[in-house]
Amino acid sequence: MSTPPNAQVNPAPQPAANEPMTPFVSQLRTRGAPILLAPDGAAGALTIRVEMPEVWDVRAIVTPSTESVLSVKQRALAELFPRAASHEDFIVKLRGWEILDEHATLADAGVQNGSILLLTHRRRRAVR
Repeated sequence: MSTPPNAQVNPAPQPAANEPMTPFVSQLRTRGAPILLAPDGAAGALTIRVEMPEVWDVRAIVTPSTESVLSVKQRALAELFPRAASHEDFIVKLRGWEILDEHATLADAGVQNGSILLLTHRRRRAVR
C-alpha cells in the first residue's frame, strides 16, 4: 500500500532538548511498582530492569547512578528471591558479562538508563 503523493506524514514526537527520554525498559511489563532506591524523576536517577530467570520474574528499579552494584543486587534479591541464603551465591551480569567488582557504582560498571541486569546463580543448577 503506497502513500498518496499529497498526504502528510506526521513524524514521531521527539522529546524537548532538556526533557529526559523515558527508557524503553520502563514500558515493559514488570510485577508490581518499581523498587525505589531514588525518588522517581530525581536528577541522575536511572530506571533499570533486573531479571532473574530462576524464578521467571523481573523488577524495575529506580536508582541513582552512584548506587553500588551490590546494594542493587541485595535489594533485587530481597524482592525476587527472598529465600536466598547469601547474596554471594548470585552474580549480576550486564550485556552477558559478569560484573566482577560489585562495590563499584552502577555508572562505573557501565550501567546506563534503561539497562537490563541479569541476576542469576553463580553456579549452574540441575533442572528438576
